[in-house]
Amino acid sequence: MVVGLLSACAGMSSQEKSTAIGAGAGAIGGSILTGGSTAGTLGGAAVGGLLGHELKK
Repeated sequence: MVVGLLSACAGMSSQEKSTAIGAGAGAIGGSILTGGSTAGTLGGAAVGGLLGHELKK
């Protein structure tokens, strides 16, 4: 499974990878901070993805 996930990123640009990593980290952080709420997870993913995207410009 890990090989499949890593190979899915093979064709992504550096900025796209940063966006995906930021979204994943934000989703985890949002979930932890809100006790697992869906809104917190989605909000964290959105903020993390935006930060990852903007920081890699």
